[in-house]
Amino acid sequence: MKKSLTLAASAAALVTVSVGALAASGSWFPYKIEVWEKAFDMASPRHMMEYTPLDKASQKWKLCVSFPHMKDDYWLAVDYGAIDEAKRMGVAMQVLEAGGYTELNKQISQIENCVAGGAQAVIIGAISFDGLNNLVGQLTAKKIPVIDVINGMSSDKLSAKSLVSFGEMGGKAGEYLVKLHPKGGEKVKVAWFPGPAGAGWVEAGNAGFTAAVKEGEIEVVDTKYGDTGKEAQLALLEDALTAHPEVNYIVGTAVTAEAAMQLVRDRGLEDQVKILSYYFTPGVYEGIKRGRILAAPTDSAVIQARVAVDQAVRILEGKEYEKHVGPELYVIDKSNIETFDRNSSLAPDGFKPEFSVN
Repeated sequence: MKKSLTLAASAAALVTVSVGALAASGSWFPYKIEVWEKAFDMASPRHMMEYTPLDKASQKWKLCVSFPHMKDDYWLAVDYGAIDEAKRMGVAMQVLEAGGYTELNKQISQIENCVAGGAQAVIIGAISFDGLNNLVGQLTAKKIPVIDVINGMSSDKLSAKSLVSFGEMGGKAGEYLVKLHPKGGEKVKVAWFPGPAGAGWVEAGNAGFTAAVKEGEIEVVDTKYGDTGKEAQLALLEDALTAHPEVNYIVGTAVTAEAAMQLVRDRGLEDQVKILSYYFTPGVYEGIKRGRILAAPTDSAVIQARVAVDQAVRILEGKEYEKHVGPELYVIDKSNIETFDRNSSLAPDGFKPEFSVN
């Protein structure tokens, strides 16, 4: 797979403006992103471009945005990106959240109701990789554009994708471990928490992580799937640590990492058990700053949401658009936690979920 920048170079390239400059200018663009040369083929070669959205929409289009849930700050960042971009572009938006990764039917019915209420384009963070394909086909037949954001869907009827490879997200977490424990050293044991079974991003993340760690002295002694609610992840963590008290690393979702910080401290295991996340949230950010989480790759979730809104508006207005794009991934750890572009990955401090732009 073509990579146009090394890890270090990509981090430098993506941090194009400081957080202070972003706040002062009110502008997030132009932003360096990757363009898949064969749309919807995650293995396709890519090239880099400077992405600049439309200045304003030509009219107040009605957009529907659907998320699996709003249980954690990752989806809060996606919500912020979509809401803020809708306000900037001057379009109307309704944001829906289904309540969790078990609620596929609810997500489908919410989208159907939103479209019945007049939505002209739909942006979906999908609960299931395959489970929304019939709905996507039906919407496409009605000439309603569907943009796949963050999680991934398998439908070939989609209008566009604004997302990254979660296989590479998992891979980057695994590669980070391999650098710490290369072949020939002492073997370490890992408990791995990829997220809710059946979600496209989880299956990809699991494949990427498990493939990457094979290159080092790393044994995955337990893999536990589960919803990304804190209580669900905490229960899985407790089970894993009870069954495998010899574990050296906990690696998993951001919610897993956030829950693990307190559990590891409560059990007096801070010298034995280290924590990594394979995506980025405010809790992970604070954990890295405080030295309680080693690292996490970021997929610049705020940017993915902003681009999805721009894609939807461009399609509605019959303008040229990039069909499959996503920010290039880079890892955040103690070496760059103070310098990376925070506004690309996290909602502003104090931001609360917003569900509509009128």
